[in-house]
Amino acid sequence: MTFSSMKVAFVHDWLVSLAGSEQVLLAMHELFPDAPIYTSVYRKEVFPQLKNTKVITSFLQKIPLARSKHQMFPQLRAIAFEQFDLSKYDVVISNGHAEAKGVITKPETLHICYCHTPIRYYWSNYHDYIRNPRYGVLNPLVKLGMPYLINYLRMWDSVAADRVDYFIANSKYVAKRIKKYYRRDATVIYPPVDTARFKPASKGKD
Repeated sequence: MTFSSMKVAFVHDWLVSLAGSEQVLLAMHELFPDAPIYTSVYRKEVFPQLKNTKVITSFLQKIPLARSKHQMFPQLRAIAFEQFDLSKYDVVISNGHAEAKGVITKPETLHICYCHTPIRYYWSNYHDYIRNPRYGVLNPLVKLGMPYLINYLRMWDSVAADRVDYFIANSKYVAKRIKKYYRRDATVIYPPVDTARFKPASKGKD
């Protein structure tokens, strides 16, 4: 089997805004323009670049609140990604910082995860998150419920990381986080840069 003949699929946490991880996904998708994208929720009006791309969403797509407040559904997102059937693909590339890496693939399928960070509100920034969940009037509810859920969520995240064959980190710092929380090595590949946005200065101090 040649590389070009492989069946490739992308998996992304959610597609509701165009941020850094989404820019990386779009850049990677240029390499495999025929590859479908699996995601928890999708707002197609935000991504005109994907108008000719097959985007497969989870059951959360039918829950309006999940599309606007997807951060409130970590348990349901975990279930959603495990339900995706990726059995027909040779290579699965998950991209994100949350539950996308938790997809279940066949033993012969190569699963590569481009990791932007282990989930911050489970691991490195958990205590900051509990102090200030950033949910406005729902903050008291999050503060009350999250400590009772976090043990399960961390166990699920650790198991999900074990399903990945190869980790790619977007920086050396993130690679250290992956090593600390997942006990896995990661190859560093820096995110793409839109060089057209920058021009050399006419005069340099040094």
